[in-house]
Amino acid sequence: MEAARFTSRSASEEDRAFLQQRVAMLGFAIGGGYFAFWIYVMVSIIVFHGVSRLTTPSFLWHFVAAAAFLTLWWLCRSGTPRSIRFSWTAEVTALIVGVFATCMMGFYIPFGRRPDFVVLLALSYVVLGRAILVPSTGRRTLGIGAVLGVVILSCIYVGSLRIDIASWSVVFPSLAGETPQRAAAFITIEASVWWATTTALAAATSAVFYGLRRRARDAEQLGQYRLKEKIGEGGMGEVYRADHAFLRRPTAVKLVPANRAGAETLQRFEREVQLTANLRHPNTITIFDYGHTSDGVFYYAMEYVDGLALSELVARSGPQHPGRVVDLWRQSAEALIEAHGVGLVHRDIKPGNIMVQLLHDHGGAGDCVKVLDFGLVKEVQREEQVDVTNEATLLGTPQYMPPEAIASPDTIDARADIYSLGAVAYYLLTGTHVFGGQTIVEVCAHHLHSDPEPASQRLGKPLPPDLDALVLRCLAKDPADRPQSALQLAEALQRCADAAWSPADAQRWWTEHGRR
Repeated sequence: MEAARFTSRSASEEDRAFLQQRVAMLGFAIGGGYFAFWIYVMVSIIVFHGVSRLTTPSFLWHFVAAAAFLTLWWLCRSGTPRSIRFSWTAEVTALIVGVFATCMMGFYIPFGRRPDFVVLLALSYVVLGRAILVPSTGRRTLGIGAVLGVVILSCIYVGSLRIDIASWSVVFPSLAGETPQRAAAFITIEASVWWATTTALAAATSAVFYGLRRRARDAEQLGQYRLKEKIGEGGMGEVYRADHAFLRRPTAVKLVPANRAGAETLQRFEREVQLTANLRHPNTITIFDYGHTSDGVFYYAMEYVDGLALSELVARSGPQHPGRVVDLWRQSAEALIEAHGVGLVHRDIKPGNIMVQLLHDHGGAGDCVKVLDFGLVKEVQREEQVDVTNEATLLGTPQYMPPEAIASPDTIDARADIYSLGAVAYYLLTGTHVFGGQTIVEVCAHHLHSDPEPASQRLGKPLPPDLDALVLRCLAKDPADRPQSALQLAEALQRCADAAWSPADAQRWWTEHGRR
């Protein structure tokens, strides 16, 4: 029942792996302790009593207890994923076998050493160790303690019946003259008080540790989204892969950490969401939802792109085929047609803000671009609105920044994104930035005053002439010399007839380089 509740509440891969890891840790810790003591006992027996004593039942039951917990470790150790139900079942089975073997071992301990207390002490460590290591509710730990208590107290009662009253009378004079059944009942009741106290402490420990873990999980819960691993970070915030609590669809969640949550940053961040959420082009990232956490952190959820940033594309296979560059460039330009059409300038176009994935559609497959991170977006058609960007601050990425964004950032328009797209295309074709430099100032100076080297010359081999010329045209210092809109750029790219890239080409690339 508890396993079913656990599964329905949070049956994620993280939960499954964490439980398996902790159950394996329990088996290793308890089994290792039993085995180390078994080795100690074996050496002691050989030294003081000879090899013949190694066949005593107590020694053999000790080995069974160690083997039960080490088997639990072996079954749940990392390497083979185990279901939550398997981990729970293996754990309970190992506990019952290990506890029973420990109790049987106690049958052969001399009465003068109080075997009942020896067994209780050893198993108290086991159940308290389990409460610390294995994530579990207090109720489940209480239930396990009760089941183990039945095994332990039954064994103590049966074992106590085997002890003569004369021996009992030495420890408990009040038992002189009592029947073996009454003496066994007395010692069993005494043991039950001990075990009840131990179980209650273990249940309380489980409740505390489980509650702390739940609160840690809640701290990673944003609205209906459960954060997983961190997948990116930029000037405007951090991005995490996440799951929707009900829809179970893969989602990316972007948020502003507390150390960046200044009033101006939050205002700009929220503005990014409101503007980007209105864009519907298939090559623009889709915004699902946004909101604030109880402690004031702003976040938004967007579609998760199972692909690569263009920077990763080049890192994996170097300069790209001219046909692929044309295809990726054209899709990026088409995404900006919509944004520019409603008066939005991205202002931070760069390889890291453009992703590509292999998209299967109607039996085919091809590269699909997603333009994301409108964190520096500027709304140019509403002059009456206060611009929350600080125009005295250099905004953007220097290697992809147009000259006007450096010299007079308050004058930029859609043609600034055209320049940045040209720099991205240059990077895809050559595997290098248009301009390099030791400092940001040096890079910016090149954008302002230096003529770019043709991509074909930088690459060291011919490129389609119209493509080579279009890249240089987009990188013109004067915005008037560039394509005047993303639509013009997309139309020019459509005319690059010598650069072909088919869906089959894309499929081959992803098969060879796409998954690592």
